[in-house]
Amino acid sequence: MGLFKSKEEKELEKKRLIKRTVYNMNKQIDALEEQKKMFVQKAVQAKKQGLEAQYNLALTGYKMTLLQQRRAQEMLLNFEITSQMKDMSLMTKQFLGGMSVLSKEMARLADEKEFLEVQRQFDIAMGKAEKQAEQMDLFMETSQDSFASAAKSAGTDDGEIEKMIEEQAGLGEFSDESVDREIEELKKKISEQL
Repeated sequence: MGLFKSKEEKELEKKRLIKRTVYNMNKQIDALEEQKKMFVQKAVQAKKQGLEAQYNLALTGYKMTLLQQRRAQEMLLNFEITSQMKDMSLMTKQFLGGMSVLSKEMARLADEKEFLEVQRQFDIAMGKAEKQAEQMDLFMETSQDSFASAAKSAGTDDGEIEKMIEEQAGLGEFSDESVDREIEELKKKISEQL
Protein backbone atom coordinates (compact mmCIF):
# COMPACT_ATOMS: atom_id res chain seq x y z
CA MET A 1 0.00 0.00 0.00
CA GLY A 2 1.42 3.37 -1.03
CA LEU A 3 2.09 6.24 1.30
CA PHE A 4 -0.06 8.63 -0.69
CA LYS A 5 -3.75 8.05 -1.27
CA SER A 6 -5.49 9.15 -4.42
CA LYS A 7 -8.31 11.66 -4.33
CA GLU A 8 -10.82 8.83 -4.95
CA GLU A 9 -9.40 6.75 -2.08
CA LYS A 10 -9.63 9.71 0.29
CA GLU A 11 -13.24 10.40 -0.76
CA LEU A 12 -14.16 6.72 -0.34
CA GLU A 13 -12.55 6.76 3.12
CA LYS A 14 -14.63 9.82 4.08
CA LYS A 15 -17.84 8.11 2.89
CA ARG A 16 -16.98 5.02 4.93
CA LEU A 17 -16.38 7.18 8.01
CA ILE A 18 -19.77 8.89 7.57
CA LYS A 19 -21.54 5.51 7.15
CA ARG A 20 -19.73 4.07 10.17
CA THR A 21 -20.64 7.13 12.26
CA VAL A 22 -24.34 6.85 11.34
CA TYR A 23 -24.25 3.11 12.08
CA ASN A 24 -22.60 3.65 15.47
CA MET A 25 -25.04 6.41 16.41
CA ASN A 26 -28.02 4.19 15.52
CA LYS A 27 -26.43 1.37 17.51
CA GLN A 28 -26.09 3.70 20.52
CA ILE A 29 -29.75 4.78 20.23
CA ASP A 30 -30.80 1.09 20.16
CA ALA A 31 -28.58 0.33 23.18
CA LEU A 32 -30.23 3.17 25.10
CA GLU A 33 -33.65 1.72 24.20
CA GLU A 34 -32.57 -1.60 25.74
CA GLN A 35 -31.25 0.28 28.78
CA LYS A 36 -34.68 1.94 29.21
CA LYS A 37 -36.32 -1.53 29.20
CA MET A 38 -33.84 -2.71 31.84
CA PHE A 39 -34.71 0.26 34.08
CA VAL A 40 -38.42 -0.55 33.71
CA GLN A 41 -37.73 -4.15 34.78
CA LYS A 42 -35.69 -2.95 37.75
CA ALA A 43 -38.45 -0.50 38.73
CA VAL A 44 -41.07 -3.30 38.62
CA GLN A 45 -38.80 -5.57 40.65
CA ALA A 46 -38.12 -2.86 43.27
CA LYS A 47 -41.84 -1.99 43.51
CA LYS A 48 -42.76 -5.65 44.05
CA GLN A 49 -40.19 -5.92 46.83
CA GLY A 50 -41.25 -2.63 48.41
CA LEU A 51 -37.83 -1.04 47.88
CA GLU A 52 -38.84 2.59 47.42
CA ALA A 53 -35.29 4.01 47.12
CA GLN A 54 -34.35 1.49 44.41
CA TYR A 55 -37.67 2.13 42.65
CA ASN A 56 -36.94 5.89 42.55
CA LEU A 57 -33.36 5.19 41.44
CA ALA A 58 -34.64 3.03 38.54
CA LEU A 59 -37.03 5.83 37.50
CA THR A 60 -34.18 8.35 37.64
CA GLY A 61 -32.04 6.03 35.51
CA TYR A 62 -34.91 5.68 33.05
CA LYS A 63 -35.32 9.46 32.82
CA MET A 64 -31.59 10.02 32.29
CA THR A 65 -31.47 7.30 29.63
CA LEU A 66 -34.50 8.79 27.89
CA LEU A 67 -32.81 12.21 27.74
CA GLN A 68 -29.55 10.66 26.46
CA GLN A 69 -31.48 8.79 23.78
CA ARG A 70 -33.20 11.96 22.64
CA ARG A 71 -29.90 13.85 22.53
CA ALA A 72 -28.41 11.01 20.47
CA GLN A 73 -31.38 11.17 18.08
CA GLU A 74 -30.88 14.94 17.71
CA MET A 75 -27.16 14.44 17.07
CA LEU A 76 -27.89 11.77 14.45
CA LEU A 77 -30.36 14.02 12.68
CA ASN A 78 -27.88 16.94 12.73
CA PHE A 79 -25.15 14.66 11.39
CA GLU A 80 -27.34 13.38 8.55
CA ILE A 81 -28.45 16.90 7.58
CA THR A 82 -24.85 18.16 7.64
CA SER A 83 -23.77 15.19 5.52
CA GLN A 84 -26.41 16.09 2.91
CA MET A 85 -25.20 19.70 2.95
CA LYS A 86 -21.63 18.48 2.36
CA ASP A 87 -22.85 16.45 -0.63
CA MET A 88 -24.46 19.60 -2.07
CA SER A 89 -21.23 21.56 -1.55
CA LEU A 90 -19.27 18.82 -3.31
CA MET A 91 -21.71 18.85 -6.22
CA THR A 92 -21.35 22.64 -6.50
CA LYS A 93 -17.56 22.33 -6.43
CA GLN A 94 -17.66 19.70 -9.17
CA PHE A 95 -19.99 21.88 -11.24
CA LEU A 96 -17.63 24.86 -10.92
CA GLY A 97 -14.66 22.69 -11.83
CA GLY A 98 -16.53 21.40 -14.89
CA MET A 99 -17.50 24.92 -15.90
CA SER A 100 -13.89 26.00 -15.57
CA VAL A 101 -12.71 23.17 -17.83
CA LEU A 102 -15.52 23.86 -20.29
CA SER A 103 -14.74 27.59 -20.36
CA LYS A 104 -11.05 26.92 -20.98
CA GLU A 105 -11.96 24.49 -23.77
CA MET A 106 -14.29 27.07 -25.31
CA ALA A 107 -11.54 29.69 -25.13
CA ARG A 108 -9.12 27.32 -26.83
CA LEU A 109 -11.53 26.38 -29.62
CA ALA A 110 -12.88 29.82 -30.36
CA ASP A 111 -10.84 32.54 -31.90
CA GLU A 112 -10.66 35.78 -29.95
CA LYS A 113 -13.53 37.43 -31.81
CA GLU A 114 -15.86 34.43 -31.27
CA PHE A 115 -14.77 34.11 -27.67
CA LEU A 116 -15.53 37.76 -27.00
CA GLU A 117 -19.02 37.27 -28.48
CA VAL A 118 -19.55 34.13 -26.38
CA GLN A 119 -18.25 36.00 -23.32
CA ARG A 120 -20.63 38.89 -24.02
CA GLN A 121 -23.59 36.49 -24.38
CA PHE A 122 -22.49 34.59 -21.28
CA ASP A 123 -22.29 37.84 -19.30
CA ILE A 124 -25.80 38.78 -20.49
CA ALA A 125 -27.09 35.32 -19.53
CA MET A 126 -25.38 35.49 -16.12
CA GLY A 127 -26.83 38.97 -15.54
CA LYS A 128 -30.31 37.63 -16.32
CA ALA A 129 -29.73 34.62 -14.05
CA GLU A 130 -28.61 36.94 -11.22
CA LYS A 131 -31.64 39.14 -11.76
CA GLN A 132 -33.87 36.07 -11.72
CA ALA A 133 -32.24 34.91 -8.46
CA GLU A 134 -32.80 38.37 -6.93
CA GLN A 135 -36.43 38.28 -8.04
CA MET A 136 -36.80 34.80 -6.54
CA ASP A 137 -35.31 36.03 -3.24
CA LEU A 138 -37.70 38.98 -3.26
CA PHE A 139 -40.62 36.66 -4.04
CA MET A 140 -39.65 34.31 -1.19
CA GLU A 141 -39.39 37.23 1.26
CA THR A 142 -42.72 38.64 0.10
CA SER A 143 -44.42 35.25 0.30
CA GLN A 144 -43.08 34.72 3.83
CA ASP A 145 -44.46 38.12 4.83
CA SER A 146 -47.79 37.18 3.21
CA PHE A 147 -47.90 33.88 5.09
CA ALA A 148 -47.06 35.63 8.35
CA SER A 149 -49.75 38.24 7.71
CA ALA A 150 -52.32 35.56 6.80
CA ALA A 151 -51.47 33.60 9.93
CA LYS A 152 -51.98 36.69 12.12
CA SER A 153 -55.28 37.56 10.47
CA ALA A 154 -56.54 34.00 10.95
CA GLY A 155 -56.73 34.78 14.66
CA THR A 156 -55.12 31.49 15.70
CA ASP A 157 -52.78 31.58 18.66
CA ASP A 158 -49.16 30.87 17.60
CA GLY A 159 -48.67 28.84 20.77
CA GLU A 160 -51.53 26.52 19.82
CA ILE A 161 -50.14 26.01 16.33
CA GLU A 162 -46.63 25.34 17.61
CA LYS A 163 -47.97 22.85 20.15
CA MET A 164 -49.95 21.05 17.44
CA ILE A 165 -46.93 20.93 15.11
CA GLU A 166 -44.69 19.66 17.93
CA GLU A 167 -47.18 16.94 18.77
CA GLN A 168 -47.53 15.93 15.11
CA ALA A 169 -43.76 15.87 14.60
CA GLY A 170 -43.09 14.24 17.95
CA LEU A 171 -41.01 17.27 18.93
CA GLY A 172 -42.96 17.66 22.15
CA GLU A 173 -41.03 14.64 23.36
CA PHE A 174 -38.00 16.82 24.04
CA SER A 175 -39.55 18.99 26.73
CA ASP A 176 -39.13 18.39 30.46
CA GLU A 177 -42.89 18.30 30.73
CA SER A 178 -43.14 15.39 28.28
CA VAL A 179 -40.36 13.50 30.07
CA ASP A 180 -42.24 13.93 33.34
CA ARG A 181 -45.42 12.75 31.61
CA GLU A 182 -43.63 9.67 30.31
CA ILE A 183 -42.30 8.92 33.80
CA GLU A 184 -45.86 9.18 35.18
CA GLU A 185 -47.14 6.81 32.49
CA LEU A 186 -44.30 4.42 33.33
CA LYS A 187 -45.27 4.51 37.02
CA LYS A 188 -48.86 3.64 36.06
CA LYS A 189 -47.71 0.71 33.91
CA ILE A 190 -45.50 -0.58 36.73
CA SER A 191 -48.39 -0.35 39.20
CA GLU A 192 -50.61 -2.26 36.75
CA GLN A 193 -48.03 -5.07 36.49
CA LEU A 194 -48.05 -5.61 40.26
